[in-house]
Amino acid sequence: MDYLIIIQALWIVIPAYIANGCALIVGGGTPIDFGKNWRDGRRILGDGKTWRGLITGAFLGMTGGFGITVAAIFISDSEFAYLGLNDFGRFPLMIPIIASICFGALLGDILESFFKRRYGKKQGENWIPFDQLDFILGVLFFSFIMSSLLQIIGITNYNWFTESFTLWHILTLLIVTPFFHILANLVHKKTSKN
Repeated sequence: MDYLIIIQALWIVIPAYIANGCALIVGGGTPIDFGKNWRDGRRILGDGKTWRGLITGAFLGMTGGFGITVAAIFISDSEFAYLGLNDFGRFPLMIPIIASICFGALLGDILESFFKRRYGKKQGENWIPFDQLDFILGVLFFSFIMSSLLQIIGITNYNWFTESFTLWHILTLLIVTPFFHILANLVHKKTSKN
């Protein structure tokens, strides 16, 4: 596989990785499910999904996304333009696009937690491959919806998602993300024990 595909795919999801990691680090406080149980008697989501994690994680991911948008613009005018790094449609299109990437990542993780509880899995218990792919599937779904909506209502005359993601980009993310997820969990467990 062409190394440019890998670089481009990972570049696009940097805001999602930031949002996902920051939600874990800054989380805590009021659970999104307010401690309620579903009709099966199990928690709806669990204590690991909090309002502070969702909002702060998404905000920090968006901040990182705006930063890499500026970097992509500078890089596109340099000798590294051949990398083809995504600028998320630049300002102002980058705002809803990056928001959909960040919230998509976190909402994908939240949705996976709902189904994880239904299957009797506890918070922190491995549920392979869903734990590793939930947020990327959320990114792909929500950024596609946002891009399509922006095109339908006439904010833009093209679909950012279909212009930015090829099948190879998507396959790269689905293959590489589980490895990043496992590595991040190992680092988190090691640092939280110290």
